[in-house]
Amino acid sequence: MEQESPPELRRGWTTGACATAAVKAALDALWGQGAPSRVTITLPRGETPDFLIYDQASGDSWAEAAIVKDAGDDPDVTHGAIIRARVAPAKPGQGVWFVAGEGVGTVTKPGLPIPVGQPAINPVPRQMIKGVVHEAAATYGQGADITVTISVDDGAALAEKTWNPRLGIKGGLSILGTTGIVRPFSCAAWIASIHRGIDVARAEGLTHVAGCTGATSERVVQDLLGLSDGAMIDMGDFAGGMLKYLARNPVELVTIGGGIGKLTKLAQGARDLHSGRSQVDFKVLAEWLEDDQVADMNTALQAYEKHGEKMSSLIAKKARAMAYEILRGAPVEVDIVVIDRKGAIIARTD
Repeated sequence: MEQESPPELRRGWTTGACATAAVKAALDALWGQGAPSRVTITLPRGETPDFLIYDQASGDSWAEAAIVKDAGDDPDVTHGAIIRARVAPAKPGQGVWFVAGEGVGTVTKPGLPIPVGQPAINPVPRQMIKGVVHEAAATYGQGADITVTISVDDGAALAEKTWNPRLGIKGGLSILGTTGIVRPFSCAAWIASIHRGIDVARAEGLTHVAGCTGATSERVVQDLLGLSDGAMIDMGDFAGGMLKYLARNPVELVTIGGGIGKLTKLAQGARDLHSGRSQVDFKVLAEWLEDDQVADMNTALQAYEKHGEKMSSLIAKKARAMAYEILRGAPVEVDIVVIDRKGAIIARTD
């Protein structure tokens, strides 16, 4: 009897996308004819989701709007969280100024993509918000000097369920997202898709496949090696799942690409590279780099910023050695490509 396909999981929207939509609605209320009931924004890859405004308020020279985050079928701790944005005119020439409201964290340790002392609003959400500010300013004939305060109802309590406290993000959640989209997390479904990708590649006679931790590393590796789309395995965080399947269903060569943080975890033996299920062991990393200060660091990026190529080359070699260990003698060669946040290659095995 033919088995039914599992239902497709519903995607959702990141906190960054919700904050951007809330800013857009608040600006409409501040400069236009009141807050709209819905707003549409453009995400980094061109998608145009529509958001329902949950709440709005305004006063003398300020306006606020709120969005309820929908994480789709992803078991995200922020699903259902209320993301608020308040906008108010800033001093001329100040540009877009970000403030951490109630429930949004502040960065207190180095090594993150946001400087110490700044609200934990990541770079892509900042770019998206600045984009809607400039768009609204042009529409309404206003100057784009705006103070944007992002807050999350009960964000401090929600943050205790994340890695934020360990990362030195104090007071609440981070506003995150690189694509604006939350893709549903399902270990079984994702690993099954990895298996299917390898099966298809082998069936097409491909001898070289690549698995990458994210969209940036995938683009870099595909461009570097000139691989077809069919050779690109949607590995994500499941390096172990991909390698164990390749041990039973080998190809001649697999390239693994990713950032320094995730590949450091692979180098240290992690099979699942997700931030919620594995962490860098900084004591071990300190021993590898012969630098006791690394034991007290906050992120692998911070260690890389100090040690540069010494660390990235070491991680590439150790990640490859761990990959061979997982492959258990299968006839598969391994190539490791390490990239930085901007997509530049910082190490590659021979």
